[in-house]
Amino acid sequence: MFRSFSDKKSPRKSFRLKPPFTRHAISILICAACMLCATLASFLYQSIVPDNHANVALFYILALVIIARWTVGYGYGIACTLFSVIAINYLFTYPYYKINFTLTGYPITFLLMSGITLILCTMTSHMTIQSEMIAEREKRLAEAEMEKMRANLLRAISHDLRTPLTGIIGNSSLFLESQNDLSSTEQRTIMTNIYEDSNWLLNMVENLLSVTRIQGDSLSINTTEEPVEEVVGEALEKLKKRYPDAAIRVKIPEEFLMIPMDAVLIEQVTINLLENAIVHSGSILPIDFIVEDHPEHVSFIVRDYGKGLSEEKLQNLFETGTYNNSRSSDSRKGMGIGLSICKTIITAHHGTLSGRNHADGAEFCFTLPKNTGKDMDHRYE
Repeated sequence: MFRSFSDKKSPRKSFRLKPPFTRHAISILICAACMLCATLASFLYQSIVPDNHANVALFYILALVIIARWTVGYGYGIACTLFSVIAINYLFTYPYYKINFTLTGYPITFLLMSGITLILCTMTSHMTIQSEMIAEREKRLAEAEMEKMRANLLRAISHDLRTPLTGIIGNSSLFLESQNDLSSTEQRTIMTNIYEDSNWLLNMVENLLSVTRIQGDSLSINTTEEPVEEVVGEALEKLKKRYPDAAIRVKIPEEFLMIPMDAVLIEQVTINLLENAIVHSGSILPIDFIVEDHPEHVSFIVRDYGKGLSEEKLQNLFETGTYNNSRSSDSRKGMGIGLSICKTIITAHHGTLSGRNHADGAEFCFTLPKNTGKDMDHRYE
């Protein structure tokens, strides 16, 4: 199962969400453990290098940085700084096991170490707070983007579903009111229009049902290892029922490919891309569907040999509703909703989807990673 970054809570953020008493109790334990470890490490170092006491302070400075990173506020860092300075004086400075602030140069050492450790604690705490603010801002941006996608999808649905329904109602009304006055050719034309509108409406509903398989804002899906050849074959078989006259040339590697996916969703993406090529290319030349095996991912390419994509469409290719204001007369066959859904599905699989023009038409490519533990960013240039 994949989840978006916005759903992941860092250990630091989880710590800050705990009740105040729990946070302070954990902070005290962290301080005690760090000071104990620094002291033991200093004793061990002194036994190995008895004539070099200057580096003892570094063990305490490292402990103080850890304390600043994982405790609440500055108080614990300041308290441990004072403890560190006193411990160095008492345990590791001659005369041992006595507090002696009259040693030559020690007041300067005391002030410098206190200043350095306090600055380190303050900087570390500031960096921690800043990183949490950045993470929170990224989460809000992700939520805003999801909300925008949802709003665009609703607008596209209201437009794209209204058109075929209007056509069905209009043709049905005409047939019922004027059935006796219509010739057999006119009756057949009306029924053909109703059939085509119904078919397109069914396709739209299938697209929307595909989106409901993606679980909420987290863009998470359940995947299983599926054979590429079977998934592609099932998609082509369904497409052939809708477009029996469509010519599609398929090229799949001979080796057996198994990759993690939601087979139903990937079938829908394949059908949508091929259907767009059939309907919008403006060409009767065969369409190429190519599967390519790469070391870390598998590419699926749909290449037509038609009029290509306009610059306007290329700039906002995967935004829902992009084509609502610039469609052909056959507006029931707009592709804005389909491409948006395809993008959402492939993103949920941690893959990529891109489109471009080539010398003789348009080309779409989506990739699926072979390893579910890796985020793929193999782009198609």
